[in-house]
Amino acid sequence: MKRVTFAVEYDLETAQPTHRRVMRTEGVSRAELLMWGPFGSETSLTWYDGDEAAVRKLLDGVDGIVDSLLVAGDEGTYAFVDRADFEFESRVLDLVAAATVAFLPPVVFEGDGTVAFDVVGSSTQLSSFHDGLTDLAVARVERVTEFRRLSTGTTMTDRQRTALQTAVALGYYDVPRTATVGDVASELDCARSTAGELLRKGEAAAIRALVRE
Repeated sequence: MKRVTFAVEYDLETAQPTHRRVMRTEGVSRAELLMWGPFGSETSLTWYDGDEAAVRKLLDGVDGIVDSLLVAGDEGTYAFVDRADFEFESRVLDLVAAATVAFLPPVVFEGDGTVAFDVVGSSTQLSSFHDGLTDLAVARVERVTEFRRLSTGTTMTDRQRTALQTAVALGYYDVPRTATVGDVASELDCARSTAGELLRKGEAAAIRALVRE
C-alpha cells in the first residue's frame, strides 16, 4: 500500500469558513484538524499556531459554531469546537464518503490557502481518488511513500532530521538556550509554525526510537 500526501489550493472565495479565517486572522497562520465527529454534526479538535486570544478572534468570525473550548498547548492553542454541521461543501463530502481509501489525520490548513492531508490505499484506489479530487479543485501530489503501520509520528522524515540538526547547530538545545524556533525557521527558510512542527515531530520520533531501543 501507498501513503500519499495531497495538497489542495483554495482562495478566499473557495476556502471553507474556518480556513478563510486562518487566511485572514492576524496571529494565526496554520490549523491542524486532529479529530472530527460523524456526518450530520461535527465535534472537532483542532490545533492552531496562535495564542488563545487570536484563536478566539478567529472562531468568533465563523458562523455555525455552537460551542468551543480553548486550551493552550504545544506552542499554540487546541480548540474543541461543536458545530451544527460540517463546513465542507457537499461534493467534497460525497467524494470522501465514496472513496475506498483511508484518511489519516491531521488535515492541515495553511494561511496561504493550502490544505494538505494524507491518504492510504492501493495504487488503483489512490488513482481513482486523485481523479475525483482534481475534478473538484486544483490539487497536487506532494509525497508518495510506502505505508507502514508505525510511520505516523514514529518515523523521522529527512526534513525533520534536518530541522533537528539545524537546531543543534544553532544552539536551540544548549543550556541555556542560545537560539529560538524563529532562528531555526530563518535558517530553514520556512514559517516559524512549520519549523516548530518539524522540531516537535522530530523530537517525538527520536524519543520513541530511543525508548524502543
